[in-house]
Amino acid sequence: MQLTCPSCNYSKQIDPAILPSGATRATCPRCKEGFDLPHSESAEAVIEEVVTLAESELSQAADRPNQAAIDARPKAGFWMRVVAALIDGTLVFCLQFVLGLLLVMAGFAAAPGGENQTGTMLVLVQLFGYALSFAYYVIFTGHGGQTPGKMALRIKVIRCDGSEISYGRAAFREIPAKFLSGIILCIGYLMVAFDEQKQGLHDRMADTYVIKL
Repeated sequence: MQLTCPSCNYSKQIDPAILPSGATRATCPRCKEGFDLPHSESAEAVIEEVVTLAESELSQAADRPNQAAIDARPKAGFWMRVVAALIDGTLVFCLQFVLGLLLVMAGFAAAPGGENQTGTMLVLVQLFGYALSFAYYVIFTGHGGQTPGKMALRIKVIRCDGSEISYGRAAFREIPAKFLSGIILCIGYLMVAFDEQKQGLHDRMADTYVIKL
């Protein structure tokens, strides 16, 4: 049985079997207006059921972050994010150079060879560089929403609902989503400069904001 308040249209599905008979009116817990019940329904049972549902909905609403407040938080602009990216890019390059050099030295020391050995090592170093770059961005972003570059600029990646970003979402944002942002002539990155919420294509795809702290 569907019970609906005629004043505010608050509605709740009630099982008639749980309701005793005799009551004719009930009061809506949302708008406090009284309304007539079918003769077989009990006001007390109906009110108890509706109040329980209303309290549950209010509790859930209180637990959810205020989306308007999240949308209004100051976002990191295009140039701020460029500087953070330059810092991260420099750090990643240094790591790739040093660790790649050590990998080459270890490879040649373990198995000296000619041109074939050199070509193989160059391919391995390149693959290692890609893996290191992916790990750098995914681990730092997934751990706390901040790479070292973002820490230096005091900006952070969060979900659009205000929650922390996960490793899985960070991996999606940093690898396939950023690949798409870059492959279309970097238009996905340039969107940050013109978007109202400072979101690039990869931010929209991953449902993320980059906020100022």
